[in-house]
Amino acid sequence: MPSIAIVAPVFNEEQNIPELHRRLKAALPPSFPHTVSFLYINDGSTDSTLGILHDLQATDERIVIIDLARNFGHQPAVMAGIEVALEKHDLLVLMDSDLQDLPEAVPNLIEKQQQGYDVVYAVRTKRQESLFHRFAFRAFYRLLAAVSPLKIPMDSGLFCVMSSRVARVILEMPERNRFIPGLRAYAGFRQAGLPVARGERFAGEAKVGLRRQIQLAFDAIVSFSTIPLKLLTIFGFTVAASAFLVGFTGLVAKYVFSTQLLGWPFGLTTLLFVAGIQLISTGILGEYLGRIYDEVKKRPYYIISSVHEKAPR
Repeated sequence: MPSIAIVAPVFNEEQNIPELHRRLKAALPPSFPHTVSFLYINDGSTDSTLGILHDLQATDERIVIIDLARNFGHQPAVMAGIEVALEKHDLLVLMDSDLQDLPEAVPNLIEKQQQGYDVVYAVRTKRQESLFHRFAFRAFYRLLAAVSPLKIPMDSGLFCVMSSRVARVILEMPERNRFIPGLRAYAGFRQAGLPVARGERFAGEAKVGLRRQIQLAFDAIVSFSTIPLKLLTIFGFTVAASAFLVGFTGLVAKYVFSTQLLGWPFGLTTLLFVAGIQLISTGILGEYLGRIYDEVKKRPYYIISSVHEKAPR
């Protein structure tokens, strides 16, 4: 009988944690035919989240609290949970703590995994977010599929169940800028998707704002594709060829037809256009260089302050 760990990072989720755990307990009661532990990773919360977790642990000894030394971010918190979960568990369920990943879908994911899969990921059939967010997420996954040679499943986020051998492979990958759905696809093994509706956030505001979501999208694209660098080369040759053609046309117009074809407004516009392209190119190169710098430093991806594995007395 496999032992299952529910791995959920939490950051300032004092309004959501009690409801999340209540629904997880209802979906995975003590009578569930597998041993289940609930691993909550406190990612440097500044509200009463940690105290609420301890209160819940006093009534349910299946709760394990992983307290990070500070706020490291969503992906590092998940990796910290994976590290602790691998010590004792055979299956890991990764999910967010805002109830958009429906606790009621966890048994379905586990049931599907028991059919012989190493990974079963949730494919979001519908979202409760704004039209802008739905469009942005849809566009991101299709852009990533277009530029990456790795086949990353469409519309599949963190929510999944995976075997310990897949989780161990992901944990041992040395890179720092991680996009877990991409690393999960890279690991391979036998994987399948399961359609799951995306719920509404239960309470409070999203802790991963638009800026961080854009940064995560950049991380994913840069980590799994070199297409932006290749596009720079292609665009450079295109601009150079265009400049040569325009210049040649201007010379012919002046010395053959005695006509001034292009004036100073065109020259100024061209100069600003080329300068903009150079700045964009420098920015893209900087994204790759910055990630190399992060990798070379080899600082810890996260720091675990303490792990509470049984209810305080």
